[in-house]
Amino acid sequence: MEHRSDFLVIGSGIAGLTFAIEAAAHGSVSVVTKREARASNTYYAQGGIASVWDKRDRFDLHLEDTLRAGDGLCHHDVVEMVVRSGPARIRDLIDRGCHFSREAGGGAGYDLGMEGGHSRRRILHARDCTGREVEESLLQRCREDGNISLFENCIAVDLIIESRMRPDTPAEQDRCWGAYVLDIADSEVRTFLARATLLSTGGAGKVYLYTSNPDIATGDGVAMAYRAGAEVAGMEFYQFHPTCLFHPEAKSFLISEAVRGEGGILRSREGRAFMAEYHERKDLAPRDIVARAIDSEMKKSGDDFVLLDITHRSADFIRDRFPTIHENCLSYGIDITKDPIPVVPAAHYMCGGVVTDTRGRTSLSRLYAAGETAFTGLHGANRLASNSLLEAVVFSHLAVEAAVEAVKGDAAALPDAAPWDPGGARASTEEVVITQNWDALRRLMWNYVGIVRSDKRLERARKQICMLVEEITEYYYSVLVTSDLVELRNIASVAELIIESASRRKESRGLHYNVDHPERDDENWKRDIVLRRGKGEFC
Repeated sequence: MEHRSDFLVIGSGIAGLTFAIEAAAHGSVSVVTKREARASNTYYAQGGIASVWDKRDRFDLHLEDTLRAGDGLCHHDVVEMVVRSGPARIRDLIDRGCHFSREAGGGAGYDLGMEGGHSRRRILHARDCTGREVEESLLQRCREDGNISLFENCIAVDLIIESRMRPDTPAEQDRCWGAYVLDIADSEVRTFLARATLLSTGGAGKVYLYTSNPDIATGDGVAMAYRAGAEVAGMEFYQFHPTCLFHPEAKSFLISEAVRGEGGILRSREGRAFMAEYHERKDLAPRDIVARAIDSEMKKSGDDFVLLDITHRSADFIRDRFPTIHENCLSYGIDITKDPIPVVPAAHYMCGGVVTDTRGRTSLSRLYAAGETAFTGLHGANRLASNSLLEAVVFSHLAVEAAVEAVKGDAAALPDAAPWDPGGARASTEEVVITQNWDALRRLMWNYVGIVRSDKRLERARKQICMLVEEITEYYYSVLVTSDLVELRNIASVAELIIESASRRKESRGLHYNVDHPERDDENWKRDIVLRRGKGEFC
């Protein structure tokens, strides 16, 4: 079966839905999402959206905070553009039905939160479930728009590019025309053709053993784009959130940055407040420093977790400001109004991704990227808290403008793409191959390519990932595709890209810390590491 539309959106978080809503004014839009539409990283975002909103704040302060967190690798022009575009894009969200928390006592203004790395209160939030508020309001708008078709439980397998249809196409003239998509319900791979395609598949936290991300975060967009020949960059910079709930029954539950922003104190299990030993801003230090501090404390003590203590704030304040965190922790027997929260770092945000220009265009014509999937240059070596949702809405808006320009007046018919060909593949009788390799890959990444790295660990990781990729690739081409197999193939690709990028960077900067190269080296490494298929394969 074949689906044709003007625009194809792969992913249904804030970036994809924003693009879909704005593109629908210019043509038909197909939104493909591999689970139910709300199952996105956006939905689980607790903190909020950073933007200069208060009169006591300034654009230059937000810019300076972002540059400081990015540790020398932010693209200055991108940071300035995103920061200055913020208020307008926030107003778009409000106009689309997003309700952010107001000042206490019925004030007319918004309750602006403080988070680590920020010099002012500038986080607009919906208490501690901002992502859910944003996701549901945008999804409702999409469902009401007759130009938007939503395809749930459909996972993109590979992009459709012209050079695979016409092998004589020069690389510089290659174009993307959509994607092959697996309908999980009936196991059929369908052809989705479009004049412009947006990748907005979120992050890749499931490449690590411990993550704050939901199960859908398998780096699909980055893996597909790389296989299609698009550039990716910054993959060595994976952000580990310092504070995920540590409990044997809890899975991927994040304790928001905002808890520290509102006065939460990190303590050892004995009660010692330790962040003053690591940074002048103590518990409000940037995430990379906090994550490494916790990792160091755990290694020194042998403990499995540290404590995040906000019990000195009033119980009413805690319950009102953090209702979701309070309720979830209470379900595990932890009353955060009385008890410190046991926390550990976990893989949280992919600062690297598919390289785009300042309008969301990738190096492959007619392919765009936005949100966590994209590398725009905003985050540099470390993302400033709550800049991610801001980046997503700003670049989705710009990508729509660029995509509409590209397809406007395009009278040529969409090319005919051959239907998906499974070749001689057969149904698998060895699903254990997927579970075994999935587990091995994630443990490999956690142990060798985690918060603290070394040349020896990275070399071990490179050798092992080559063997894993070889086995996964052989298996992929011998059996019929399933959603689990597609995701395994993608996290293997992403792991390979992270290892290669981390191995090349011979310094420590931002989220990349290598004990064999502990100093920042601006002379040789104040630049992005860009990877492209065919330019020096890794294994």
